[in-house]
Amino acid sequence: MEQSGPVKKIVDKVADVVEGAVAPDRPEVPGAPGAAPPGVDEPVEPRDPLPPKPDQAAPRPVTATGRDTGAGAEVRAQNGAFLTTAQGARLPDSDHSLKAGPRGPVLLQDHHLREKITHFDHERIPERVVHARGAAAHGVFRGYGTAAGVCKAAFLAEGVETPVFVRFSTVLGSRGSADTVRDTRGFATKFYTEEGVFDLVGNNIPVFFIQDAIKFPDVVHAAKPHPDREIPQAQSAHDTFWDFVTLHTEATHHTLWNMSDRGIPRSFRTMEGFGVHTFRLVNAEGATTLVKWHWKPRLGVHSLVWEEAQLIAGADPDFHRRDLADAIEAGAFPQWELGVQTFPDTPEQTFEGIDLLDPTKIVPEELAPVRPVGLLTLNANPTNFFAETEQVAFHPGHLVPGIDITDDALLAGRLFSYLDTQITRLGGPNFAQIPINRTHAPVNDMLRDGFHQHAVHSGVAPYKPNSLDGGCPFFAGAGDHAYIEHPTPVAAARKVREAPASFDDHFSQPRLFWRSMSPPEREHIIAAYTFELGKCFHRAVKERGLRVLANIDAELCGQVAAGLGLPAPEPTEPTEPAGEVRPSPALSQLGRTWPVAGRVVGLVAGADHGALAAVRRAVLAQDMVPLVIAGTGGAIGAGDDALDVQRTFTTARSVEFDALVLIGAPGPAADADAARDAKAGNPLPVASPVDPRLVLMLAEIYRHAKPVLALEGGQSALQAAGITTNAPGVLVGLPADEAVERLVRLLAAHRVWDRFPPSTAAGG
Repeated sequence: MEQSGPVKKIVDKVADVVEGAVAPDRPEVPGAPGAAPPGVDEPVEPRDPLPPKPDQAAPRPVTATGRDTGAGAEVRAQNGAFLTTAQGARLPDSDHSLKAGPRGPVLLQDHHLREKITHFDHERIPERVVHARGAAAHGVFRGYGTAAGVCKAAFLAEGVETPVFVRFSTVLGSRGSADTVRDTRGFATKFYTEEGVFDLVGNNIPVFFIQDAIKFPDVVHAAKPHPDREIPQAQSAHDTFWDFVTLHTEATHHTLWNMSDRGIPRSFRTMEGFGVHTFRLVNAEGATTLVKWHWKPRLGVHSLVWEEAQLIAGADPDFHRRDLADAIEAGAFPQWELGVQTFPDTPEQTFEGIDLLDPTKIVPEELAPVRPVGLLTLNANPTNFFAETEQVAFHPGHLVPGIDITDDALLAGRLFSYLDTQITRLGGPNFAQIPINRTHAPVNDMLRDGFHQHAVHSGVAPYKPNSLDGGCPFFAGAGDHAYIEHPTPVAAARKVREAPASFDDHFSQPRLFWRSMSPPEREHIIAAYTFELGKCFHRAVKERGLRVLANIDAELCGQVAAGLGLPAPEPTEPTEPAGEVRPSPALSQLGRTWPVAGRVVGLVAGADHGALAAVRRAVLAQDMVPLVIAGTGGAIGAGDDALDVQRTFTTARSVEFDALVLIGAPGPAADADAARDAKAGNPLPVASPVDPRLVLMLAEIYRHAKPVLALEGGQSALQAAGITTNAPGVLVGLPADEAVERLVRLLAAHRVWDRFPPSTAAGG
């Protein structure tokens, strides 16, 4: 795909990184809010606006009809040194209303006041009904060419580089909810291809709650906060959700995934994505193949433990947003491989007995391996959240030649719903002309007028056929890259409101998922069901939930029943013995090692400044982010050797670190007072020689199975926290470089899994 201007520069830069070159210059500690550090005093000398930060990008400057303007990305940004009205008139004052005398009254003729307040009154748009809480980034997709045999889409050809914009989101919560709630996540990708926009709108869970879109309002109404109190926010641990999913057992498979660690990902960067539905691909010869889309993160699949998720929701509700933006700013560009599972396009549209039109079913990767077809790299943060992340509009019907849809009843409803909701949210039918939504392909439509029309259409004949505009625009043929739906045969049928009999199996795949989990993952599922059902008010809902679990696995049901203090019911559906269900190792998050780029390591400073500097250098050399922690803020050391403190014991919490390095064991700081910081409260009768907030941090790090490294000066902190030096994942007495290398090996497995006690309830 031919590119020019700033996009070409971005693509070239990312291509270098993809090929293994050194990442461009980046800050050692990301998170600076502006492009330049401020001074103490307010600037008063007029100057032009600061440029965006180096990690930021903006929508490519194309016209409303898809023409490249050749302008730089800054063309849409503010310009000039002086404050103006929306019409460009310079303003001498924006702090005082125009009044009749200093004490008023305010005059109606104050046009600037009215413009400023009116715009403020309307600067919020309706949030999405679902997926309201989002974060996004710009990037590039490079095709491998391996899809050529099944798909003619130009962006999948070998070496073709396509700009993309990717938005991640939670489903249930409002825009103001927390990131780390237990929920399904959206993974939506907009490809700005030379043949038009292609939107791959998926989730981090490969199956859905329902099989038919007509039930989508029901599942969302059940999962959203109760309509009388508008609580709980962004949670499924309440009666209406469990009332629905226990009565509507086709939701069982998705619910089980959500109760697993997949429901609380560690990061968007360590999250898989799935297209959920089965799609039809068409190759250059017109042959068709059925496929399921997969996004595989280069960093591996990794999740939080439940206590971490709860602590983060309070300590940093923007955790996932911050993690994504900081990683990009730090040059640790997140990457995913796009892959496809392929299936013969038979009239039955089944594979190995699995109905491919049922969105509550997966095809295990052991039966149909995922074939990589391209690499996605996110390399730039948005310049403006509202203009880009909030206004981006996805639609499963944004397709390009070579990609077609199937008769999935859930997908059919989405094809209507996504378009319909954008018209309401974004003020009319011209939402495609908002910069972030603009196609990079030429547009010559006959759509006219409407709210927020940015194009200036010429001609007098927006209809077909016409002669007054010389017959233009003309229809394209297959040789002109027209989008032509594949002429799939449709069997003779009668109009019914039914589902195929194959959709009636609601438990065999949940059984497969459960039996594919490792012992720690099974324990987490048991704990999740126990917590969620335990939060329900009505006993009948809990009992019905147990009845569903009994049809999955007796041990799962029994352990949750014990936690709820209720009897475990017998299954109401036939269940296969465990030996007859072949587990799918691809469903487990354990068993492999992954890169550690972008992981956050906390460095607890001590008296040895040289050791702190050495460990910090070693962490940076591994492309990880070191954050220095001390009793107070400021800097450690002097002159050129000074190191800034990024966290204090007041501001730090264990959950923002993937590992902790103890270079010292600081005593209680001046603010280690329970009256000032409750974390400093010490329930023991003897005062700790180590700051009690560091002891708390170590206790949390340890029980969340994260690595701990203690240099010579830090071992007394382990003792204060009751952590033995020979415990799994605890490293002591090593030189800095060797210790960090060992730390990397532990982090590559995501957690110190041996630290979790042997499974007693779910070890089968």
